[in-house]
Amino acid sequence: MNFFTDVARPALFRLGGGDAEHAHEWTLNRLAQLPAPALAALRRRYAFSAPVDVFGVRFPNRVGLAAGVDKNGVALQAWPALGFGFVEVGTVTAKPQPGNDKPRLFRAKDSEGIVNRMGFNNAGAAALAERLAELGPPGSAKRPVPIGVSLGKSKVTPLEDAVEDYLASYRLLQSYADYIAVNVSSPNTPGLRTLQDKDSIGALLQALAGPVPVLVKIAPDLTEPAIAELLEVCLAHGAAGIIATNTTLSRDGLAPADRHLASEAGGLSGAPLTARSRQVVRFVHTESGGRLPIIGVGGIMSADDASRLLDAGASLVQLYTGFIYRGPDLVKAVARGARPVRTAAAR
Repeated sequence: MNFFTDVARPALFRLGGGDAEHAHEWTLNRLAQLPAPALAALRRRYAFSAPVDVFGVRFPNRVGLAAGVDKNGVALQAWPALGFGFVEVGTVTAKPQPGNDKPRLFRAKDSEGIVNRMGFNNAGAAALAERLAELGPPGSAKRPVPIGVSLGKSKVTPLEDAVEDYLASYRLLQSYADYIAVNVSSPNTPGLRTLQDKDSIGALLQALAGPVPVLVKIAPDLTEPAIAELLEVCLAHGAAGIIATNTTLSRDGLAPADRHLASEAGGLSGAPLTARSRQVVRFVHTESGGRLPIIGVGGIMSADDASRLLDAGASLVQLYTGFIYRGPDLVKAVARGARPVRTAAAR
C-alpha cells in the first residue's frame, strides 16, 4: 500500500467538499506549521543529494517545486524536507491581487490533470520580499536549497507598461532570488502571452539584465517558428535559460470522464501535457544548440517522465501536478532516477 495515494490523497481530495483550492490552501498552511522534529523526520525519509551546477547556481538535486504551488513562500522550510532540490515561488506581481473569481481550480482525476485559471493571486512583491528577507540572501543557512522567483504582470497594469511593472517586482526581489523566472506565458492574465513576441521579450530582458540569472517561461502552445524567434532574442539579450513549459489551452488528452472540464477557461497541466512538454524541451535544446539551459516542467508523473525530459535536453525539472497526484515519493524517485544530462548546458 502507498500511504499517499491510498490514504492521504483521498482524504485531501475530500477537503472542502472536494474543492481543489481549499485542499491546496489547507495543505500549505499545515506544511508551514510543521515543527523542527517533523521537518527533520521528513528530511531523513525524502532528501536526496545529487548536486549539479546549472546557470551558475548549485542545486542539491535536479528536481524543483514549480511556481504556483507556494506563491507567497509560506512553507519554504517544508519543501527541502520533502526532497526538493530547489523551489520556485510566485508567480508574484508588483501589486497584490486576488486573482480570478472562484471556483478557479479543477481536478481532472481520470486524466491526472488540473485545470486552473487562478490569475496570479498573490500578496504582492513587497510581501514576498519581506518574507524572503527573513531567510537572508542566497547561500544563507536558512536557505538549504536555491529559491527562484517567478515574476508576472499585474492585471491592472496596461500591456504598454508591462516592463516597468516587472521591473518594480525585480527591484524588490532580486537580492533574495537565486534566479528570476519571467512568466509571460500564463493563459490566465489577459494579453500576457503577447509579451512572448520578439520586441516585447527583448525589451523585458534588457530591463532585467543584472547579476541574477533570468529565465523565460514559455507556453506549450507556441509554434516552433515562434519559439525559434523567442530563443534568438533570449540568446541576444543574455537570458540564463528557458522554463518549458507553462500550462496549455489545449484539451487534448482529457479522459472521457473529464471532458466536462474542456469548457472551463484556464490552463491544463499534468499527464495530458507530458508529450508536448517533452517536444518543446527537445526543440528548445536543439534550436539553441544547448546554449540555453532548460528547466523542464509539465506532465512529470513518474521518474521515467523526468528522465525523458532530461534526455530531451533539460538540465533541471519541476513538479506541480505530479506532486499533487503522486506525493513526495515522486520527488525522491525523480531525484534518484535523474540520469546525467550529456549537454553543454548542464556541464
